Order: sequence, then C-alpha cells, then structure tokens
Amino acid sequence: MSRLNDLIRQLRLKDPALADDLEREVSALADRRAFRLNFERHTPEAVELPGRRVRRGDKVRILPPRGTTPTKSDELMWRVVSIDRTGDAQVAQLAALDGEDARPVAVADLVVVAEFREPIYPGLVSTGKVERGADKPFHAVINAENYHALQTLLLTHCGQVDCIYIDPPYNSGAKDWKYNNDYVESDDLYRHSKWLAFMERRLELAKRLLNPANSVLIVTINEKEYLRLGLLLSQIFYESRIQMVSITINPKGAFRGNDFSKVDEFAFFVFLGDAGVPLVESGGPPKEVRWAYLRRSDVASARGTKKGGPRQFYPIYVDEMTTKIVKLGQALLPEDSIDDVPHVRGAIPVFPIREDGKHMNWGLTASTLQRAIDGGFVRVTPGHERQPYTLAYLTGPDIARVENGTYEIRGARSDGSKIVYLPGGKVTRPVTVWRESAHDAGAYGTSMLGALVPGRQFDFPKSLHAVEDCLRLFVKDKPEALIVDFFGGSGTTAHAVMRLNRQDQGRWRSIVITNNEVSAKEQAELRKQGLRPGDLIWEKWGICDYITKPRIEAAITGRTPDGAMVNGEYRFKDEFPMADGLEENVEFFTLTYEAPLRVASNREFGRIAPLLWLRAGSRGRRIDDISKGWDVAETYGVIADFDHVEEFLKALTGRLGAALAFIVTDEDWLFESMCRELPERVEPVRLYEAYLRNFELESGRGAR
Repeated sequence: MSRLNDLIRQLRLKDPALADDLEREVSALADRRAFRLNFERHTPEAVELPGRRVRRGDKVRILPPRGTTPTKSDELMWRVVSIDRTGDAQVAQLAALDGEDARPVAVADLVVVAEFREPIYPGLVSTGKVERGADKPFHAVINAENYHALQTLLLTHCGQVDCIYIDPPYNSGAKDWKYNNDYVESDDLYRHSKWLAFMERRLELAKRLLNPANSVLIVTINEKEYLRLGLLLSQIFYESRIQMVSITINPKGAFRGNDFSKVDEFAFFVFLGDAGVPLVESGGPPKEVRWAYLRRSDVASARGTKKGGPRQFYPIYVDEMTTKIVKLGQALLPEDSIDDVPHVRGAIPVFPIREDGKHMNWGLTASTLQRAIDGGFVRVTPGHERQPYTLAYLTGPDIARVENGTYEIRGARSDGSKIVYLPGGKVTRPVTVWRESAHDAGAYGTSMLGALVPGRQFDFPKSLHAVEDCLRLFVKDKPEALIVDFFGGSGTTAHAVMRLNRQDQGRWRSIVITNNEVSAKEQAELRKQGLRPGDLIWEKWGICDYITKPRIEAAITGRTPDGAMVNGEYRFKDEFPMADGLEENVEFFTLTYEAPLRVASNREFGRIAPLLWLRAGSRGRRIDDISKGWDVAETYGVIADFDHVEEFLKALTGRLGAALAFIVTDEDWLFESMCRELPERVEPVRLYEAYLRNFELESGRGAR
C-alpha cells in the first residue's frame, strides 16, 4: 500500500484528475477485508414525500393519473425549474434529470423526492399528545422515513441511546418492504443485496446513536436473512460482542407447505462497551409471584347478576395517608346506593367500579379478604376516579406455598402487603433458547393488538412480553434509559417500555419511528377509488395514523379508538385490566423537510423547537415561541435577542434542572461571550450553526 501511495503522489504532479480516480479505487479495494460480506451497494435510496410543498429546485416525480397503478415511467425524476400560476392552479416547469426535454406539469400532480445522498434539514410538527404521566418524560412517536429520522436523532441523541430494539422487514418476498418506492418481491434477483444495502445504511447510523461505553442493539429476524444479517452486524460492529437467541413465538408451529413448521424466530444481541448479559435468578429474569386482581372483570359477574352473588359488593376503606386497608364494610344489596355507606374518618370507601362506571363485584367475600389482609396478602395501588385504589391479592394456593416455604417473602410494602418471590436463589445467565408462553405472538401480539384497536389489521405484531423481556435485561439498572425503535410497526416497543415503567416505577422513555406506508392490498383498493398518496383519505390508512398512534393512545388511556373500554387483562409480570391504562406521556410528530435559509434566518423556529426539547430530555414545558427574544423551561433555555441577556441568565440560573442553553447568533464573539456567562452545569449549543453543520456533514454518509 505504501508503494501505491507513492506512485499516486508522483502521478498527481502530472495528472491530478487521474490520480484522484486511482486513489478512490485503491481506497475502495483497501476497505475490503478478508471474509467480508460483499454485496451490491445499490443506487442510494430515494423517498417520496407526499404532502410536502413543492419548491423551486426540488427533485420531483410526476404522479400517475388518478385511478391508475404506477409504472416504471412514473419513477423518472425531474427538477423544478420554476413555478408559475395559471388561473387558479400552480404549474411547475420541469427539467428531466436524464436529459429529456422540459415540460410543464400541475404542481398538484407532483410529489417531492428526497435522495439519501443529499442533505436534509428536518423539523418536527406535533400531531397530538396524551398526558397521564404527571412529570414523567414524554415518549415520542415520529412519522418519518427512518433513515432521515435517524439522521435527525444524531443531532439530538448522538452517543446517548441505551438500547435500540428493531424488528426490520424479513425480506420474505411478500411485499413486506420497498426499495426506492418499489416492493421487493421474491423473484427480484437483487433481493438480498437490496436488503443488505437498506439495512447497512441504517445500522451505521444506529451505531453512532448508541452509547459506546455501555449499550445494546437488539435485532429480530427469521431464517430468510439471519445469516446475512449476522455477517453484516459483524462488519459494522466489529469491535462488539454478538450473540443470537432463538425465541419461541408459536408453540404449535405455523404450517408452511413442505417445510418444517415454524415455531421460533431469532434475536441478535450486540453488546457495545461494557454491556453484557446480566445475572438473573432461576435461569430467567427475576419474577415476583403474580397477584390476582380483586375486582372481577367478566361482565357476567357484575353487581346484581346471578353469577355475581349478593355478598361481594361492599366498601373497602383505605386510609388516605398510609394506603392501608383499615376496615371492610357490610355487603350492599343491588338496590342500595354507595353514597349511603357509613363514613370512616381519614379513609375512602372503595367499591369495585370500572372507569366507565359499571359496578362489578370483588373476587372474594369480606371474611375471606380479611384473612388475606391479616396475612399481608392484599396489595393497594392508585386507581382511577371512580375506583380510587386498585386492589390485588395472593390466591389461596399461593398463600399455602408461602406458608410451607415454597415461596419466599422478601420484605413488605408501605401498604403492609408482603413481597413474595418465586422459589430460587440460583443465579445464572439467561439461555440462548427462550421457551416462554408469554412470548406467543398470536396471544400477546395479534390478540392484544386486536383488543387495543379492534377491527384493525397488522401483520405479525410482536408479543408485548417478548419485547419486555428483551429490554428488561439491559435497562433495569438504568433509571432513565432511552430506548429507540426505528422500525416501529404497531408500536410494541413503546408499549413495552411503558409497561416496564409501571413494573419498576421507572422513568424510561422511548423514541419510536415508523412511516405512514399504506399496505399493498389497501393501496390497490384506494387507487380504484381515484385516490393517491398525499390525499387525506389515503393517509389515514397509513400504518402510523391507523395502527401505531391509536395503539399507543389506547395503551395509555385504556380506551379503544371508538371510546370503548379496552377489553382484557395484562398477564405475567404485572396483572391488571388493560382498561386501567398506563400513567405515561407521549407526543406524536411528523418529520418535515425545511429550507436551510429559512432555518438560518430563524423563520422556522416552531419546526426546530421539538428537536431542542427532545435533546433536553423531552420533559417539562417545550419552548415553542421566542417572539419575546428568550425563554427558559425546566430543562433548557433559548435566547435570540441579546438585549435580554441578564433576564435570560437569571432565569437559567434559577432553573437547577436546566442543563442546555441554545444560543441563536451568527457572531462568534457573541456566542463565546454567552458561553463565559453561563453556569458551569449548562452546555451551550449554537443555533443554527450546529443544526446546519450536522445535516450538511450527514449528507452522503451511509448512502453508498
């Protein structure tokens, strides 16, 4: 190599262009390692942006006529030379990139195209939020092409992510993913290399997001691409340890013609830095004994029904200060009013009432419940407005196991209930074959999704509990871990993080990225109706708007998109009705593509504001407007008018949780002056230089 470099240097004196060409080819050869996974790096991807306003200089495609199916000729790209108004319509003058003649086309018939080799300048627009988590940080769901969303996260979270969990397309040939706007089908000769190029670009960005000192990448896959994926991961994460686990997702087996029936899939675990598989008890994650939910859940056991019985609707008085049960009241007849029960000083009478107001029954009679209370086998946790406290109890057989020493007691909670664990004491590492009933994708993926968003179809959602078990291993000792999923699908990862927060009183947050792609079957039906991408009716059927967002909303609120209570109960680690929801916060965003000059001139602050908030930890108030020249929120501050420096610094100093200051200036001396004035705990970030430089540097990276 040194001799080649010397010859190139000599050649550069006579023919610099030829020397540059040779140097590029030599570098490409030098980059090849022995036993390297070699594949075609296809033309960098391009993504259509329906709904994005067409601007002069944009690359665009011409949409096919309404009611028709796209053809190869519709894939041609054009450059917008100018935009003029003709009557009530705007008309763009286009120049073909392949040298064909220019032509005028109505702007309404164009869709903007972003190529991955070109810089983007992203923003975020909020499309809604759900707040039930008090001061907890917000989860974020971003509707975007995931390559561009990953570039965006490099501005906000480079090197800060604790765990990435992804379930990428399995490349089955069944129209499960697209490359350059075309479905990759089973007869595509370049199917595998397209998939590898697609994955490589995203995994290289993901590597830069992960904390190099201690983090984990988890990638699920099946037998279609697991060999190639393993080699690709070995190349990109060459300094990391990698293991593969088999997870039983269908114990009965899925029939597949003349092949073996499928019962499992695989998960690769990539360990960065000091990360590794933790010790757990009994060969699996530590598990408390499951407690039964005291309020009956089946409607057939509601108050006043024959099955419900006359003795199991009674008040349970819970002390407001200690949350301990202080008294059990007399059973009420169906015609008795709950408002007439006796008052107990300092205590609240709790009845088995659902959020929708329906009266149910307790699962135990008062005398049986009292014996469980006396033994410390009844647990009290916060409930909802109609039932202020949720009650759970240890069943009779489990109490017997405690008494005979089969189960262990490991202390007590503040409400007096005992902490009961499964037998164990044996500490080991999790094994490479997982055979847990909780990982059944039919029961705890498809069926659970059906309960949350009834009637809405999504192919092969993950078991919620399988994702929980993957994540729990690596974030349980990180109280404010950040988990990213850039193949968000139905939103299982966000749901799993929320459930883990409830189980461990955690403050973990997730960022889930998914596009709004409409399935192939639904596309065909919509095109018959004369619809096409960008139309409101078309977009409402996209995966983000139709599945991901409503699923996460239902998980938090306990209500389906139609407003009904979610039917069913969570099982395993934490059992409670799904209708109770989860005490979490989430905000939904759509990625936008901004003009750099408008950003640099501070005319798009509203689009950049969510990025600053995400970088500051996505909690507390967001600064969406700086028309007064400055503002300070709980975790960060922004200043654009330096006539208000003293006010800004005073407010920032008084906010002990504020750790970032975004300073809007083109002047080096102003920025340096502000840096000297900031408290030591506050990191300065220059706007919009840091933003623009980040995305200009990112252009072309990973887009080979």
